[in-house]
Amino acid sequence: MKLVKYMRSIFAGIYGSLKRFPITILFSASVAAVLIVISETTSRENTLGRVAMILGLGIPISLCIKLLFEKRDEKNIYKLAAGYISGSLFLILYYFLFLKNMTMVPATRYIAVSLVLYLAFLFIPYFIKREQFELYVIVVFTGFFITIIYSIVLQGGLSAILFTIDKLLGIKVLGKVYYYTWLLVVFLFAVSYFLSGIPPKNRELNLKSYPKLLRILLLYIVMPLLTVYTIILYIYFGKIIVTMQWPVGIVSHLVLWYSVIVTIVLFFITPIKDENIWQNKFFKFFPKVILPLIIMMFISIGIRINAYGVTEKRYFVVILGLWVFCIMLYFSFAKKLRNIVIPITLSIVTLISVFGPVSSYSISKMSQNNRFEKILVKDNMIKDGKIQSSLDISQEDKAQISSILDYFNRNHSLKDVKYLPENFKLEDMKKVFGFEYVVPNYLGPEGFFNFMRDPSERVVDIKGYDYLFDMRTLNGEGTVSNAPLTANYNYETAVVKINYHGTEVYTKDLNSFARNLFHKQSAALNKNFISPEDMTFVEENDKVSVKFILLNVAGSKNPSSGELNTNGIEFYILVKIK
Repeated sequence: MKLVKYMRSIFAGIYGSLKRFPITILFSASVAAVLIVISETTSRENTLGRVAMILGLGIPISLCIKLLFEKRDEKNIYKLAAGYISGSLFLILYYFLFLKNMTMVPATRYIAVSLVLYLAFLFIPYFIKREQFELYVIVVFTGFFITIIYSIVLQGGLSAILFTIDKLLGIKVLGKVYYYTWLLVVFLFAVSYFLSGIPPKNRELNLKSYPKLLRILLLYIVMPLLTVYTIILYIYFGKIIVTMQWPVGIVSHLVLWYSVIVTIVLFFITPIKDENIWQNKFFKFFPKVILPLIIMMFISIGIRINAYGVTEKRYFVVILGLWVFCIMLYFSFAKKLRNIVIPITLSIVTLISVFGPVSSYSISKMSQNNRFEKILVKDNMIKDGKIQSSLDISQEDKAQISSILDYFNRNHSLKDVKYLPENFKLEDMKKVFGFEYVVPNYLGPEGFFNFMRDPSERVVDIKGYDYLFDMRTLNGEGTVSNAPLTANYNYETAVVKINYHGTEVYTKDLNSFARNLFHKQSAALNKNFISPEDMTFVEENDKVSVKFILLNVAGSKNPSSGELNTNGIEFYILVKIK
């Protein structure tokens, strides 16, 4: 009976959220519908993907509008309709103005705007002087994690049912049905159930609402771990000061995300900070202790910026670091804390970082242009406001110029670069600069690379071939057989062997193809996908014709020897017997 009562409670909550947030759930259901349509189509256009993103943006916008009207006790249906219409117009304008494609700028801006809207969803009901904001956020976050657990259980149960139908009843269930089920669970059940837990305006919260599990997690696990981590960081920075050797890149991330986590912990323990000495001391001293570490982080990222200029990633590190630094000052010296300042100021900082004259894009372009001009002036390559080709330039400067141009070509436009002639392309480097384009090195610290075939090309052309072998799921040394033909692939050596009637008719070391691909596509190492043409090759001998369609090529380059090693290759083989 308790189970039945609990199930009724869940369905009652979902019904309540449908009544309270119908527009939000409609947007969420629309996202699921569009994603299903995308899965069913083979079009290479990304229009539907952008539509899904805009509908996804409608979820937090509609929530903000609803909560804003609830806060004001506004029940006029016409004003509410006007609010939703305004939100819809914003989405339409955003689609045409800021989501024209899916390059770096629109993608990061979309993430930033989404973050701002979800933050607004949190602080609107308590804007600006209402008490117990922290408890409200804790209730919301608790509901969010409970929703995740329920959704995982529901998805697992539905998947088990589908699997049983497929295997026991003999009714074929396609793989994409599992994906569609997951979409429905996430965008219908999960969203509806989560919204059912959003506290109404008239609900009073007190310390009894503070989850015991969260209290234990923070006080006895997270806070001690942060204390130990802080000690390690201070020892580490003491070592840096003594040796005067600054590591490249790692310090900023070590401190930044640690500082963000500390901010979140301080926010959550605010309501219970006076319950015992440990909590009170942590809350009182940790914001001050972390300030020197953030300063060291600024020194580290400053060294990087001085050498290579500002990019969007470095800008985001700096501006997030500045925000955390100010929040720590606020925690350290404010006489009366109002933690609603945290999401409000983060929203402002986020908007500044993606819009306006001091956005990450504007500052990064200006910085890289200044760096570009400085190199040209040093090498006497500017005359009458135009670039003059020169052979008397160091290899390092050639690489730096190429890297700057590649940055603009990938993230913005070559038209944004000063002094370049009209309609300049990277292929014009020799004619304009006097030297060939130097491929930038985008390998990670361990030299890893990964090439992926463009997934928009979903159709595999098998015309002219007799057999197709799927070699994607082999581990170790595996053999795929289609009598009288067998294909063998050794994962360790990357060698493919094809036998016909037990006789070897073809062998190929795919490492050689990986090396050719690396040298040809090095400039695209940081791109997501490689064209299907470059991920395909054909070979033949007097017995067979073989076509390889590679889906993924991963490997590493030894920094000292320069030797390339493949770590994994996924591919199809098409074979024609002569």
